[in-house]
Amino acid sequence: MASSSAPFMFLALTLLSSFVALTAANLYQNFDITWGDGRGKMLNNGDLLSLSLDKASGSGFQSKNEYLFGKIDMQLKLVPGNSAGTVTAYYLSSKGSAWDEIDFEFLGNLSGDPYILHTNVFSQGKGNREQQFYLWFDPTADFHTYSILWNPKRIIFSVDDTPIREFKNLESIGVAFPNKQAMRIYSSLWNADDWATRGGLVKTDWSQAPFTASYRNFKADACISSSSRASSCNSSSTSWLSQELDTANQDRLKWAQKNYMIYNYCTDTKRFPQGLPPECNTS
Repeated sequence: MASSSAPFMFLALTLLSSFVALTAANLYQNFDITWGDGRGKMLNNGDLLSLSLDKASGSGFQSKNEYLFGKIDMQLKLVPGNSAGTVTAYYLSSKGSAWDEIDFEFLGNLSGDPYILHTNVFSQGKGNREQQFYLWFDPTADFHTYSILWNPKRIIFSVDDTPIREFKNLESIGVAFPNKQAMRIYSSLWNADDWATRGGLVKTDWSQAPFTASYRNFKADACISSSSRASSCNSSSTSWLSQELDTANQDRLKWAQKNYMIYNYCTDTKRFPQGLPPECNTS
């Protein structure tokens, strides 16, 4: 196992990228608001970012940098009250027809009903790897930390340092894995009432607009892609590049999936009558 992974790690670490550790950096330094005609705002001297949605438009932002592997944290406070029909998306994505993507999407709901946290992984343009969760807290009452650990061996989704999902690199059995394309961070707040809440049965109540989601405390320990120079991530100082779930976090992952997972593509035999995807048949 070790000998077969060495060339892979060498390839991953010698891509056009350089290591940077960003600690709770000012949002002005890391993000651009890209659409929404003023509905996206930087506040408190760049310590807070808000996105708003009304009947005319939503809003969104993207990172100034592209990343190829990293540990990325952001604190979000979601749209409160009747958020049915709205989606707050927070994700990594590359460009092109064979894009890679790592998704958090928060599907709004009627007041008193829980948000649904929707996760997905795309590799070379292929997704259909949805897992969905309820949360064990009210994500609109305060800020909570949503994290993506992405290294050459695995992707781990976490909420407040509790892992909820792991997607392993299984290229050895023919499953594509995002490891060659740098990705930007994107986020948007938009109207998706044709599908977001109860399959589109519940529509957005525009009398509740504007809807607002807030962001703070961004942190990225990551390899920043650079086309101008060939440098490598320093694996001796980046433990996340080889990080995996220890026994305690494996137990926390099992707890989250047992108690809060509400959909798993790997158990949806009706959706895949010809057989589940190959990654679903590994332990």
